[in-house]
Amino acid sequence: MKVIDSRTCDGGRSIRRRRQCLNCSKRFTTYERIEEHVRLTVVKRDGRRVPWDRNKIITGLARACFKRPVPESELARIADEVEDEIFRSHDREVSTTVIGNLVADKLRRVDQVAYVRFASVYRQFKTLEELVEEARAVLDAKRFEDPSQGRLFIEPPATVNGPARDDESRAARAAGKPGSRTRRKAREIRQVQPQVQVPSNAV
Repeated sequence: MKVIDSRTCDGGRSIRRRRQCLNCSKRFTTYERIEEHVRLTVVKRDGRRVPWDRNKIITGLARACFKRPVPESELARIADEVEDEIFRSHDREVSTTVIGNLVADKLRRVDQVAYVRFASVYRQFKTLEELVEEARAVLDAKRFEDPSQGRLFIEPPATVNGPARDDESRAARAAGKPGSRTRRKAREIRQVQPQVQVPSNAV
């Protein structure tokens, strides 16, 4: 087995290596993370303090994204971004509320269904109404970002002649026949057309 390529990632905390098997020539990628002394403590809701564990973020994301079209690489990216922001902004302790808000904010941009699942757990919804209210908030936010989402079920304004009259005219034109307005115009023309009298001696 030989190493083809090697480079750092995750802000220098990991090493990505591209390897190749000498027997079958198959290539694959490995990631080596430098194990550091845990310097960050997570404060839970009940006051307990536990060491920082990145795998718990991955586990929570995997549950929220169960049977959703979200690849594992996307979950790893979210976990890496959350970890990087937490370690840059907190030196000793961080609450689970801060972690949950960061994860939820990033997950909402990836998959809204997974976001509602995740939010229902970390916000500890007690009733179905709370879940529905959160889902509506997500929809409202999406309509704000894309105003066309709020006009999906708005009917077009009625025309002066009414929808039935317009449908009749369109159907008549499609069949090659004059519509009601065309027939009415023809009658008006015939009414105003002068009647020409032919003298009897002209024959």
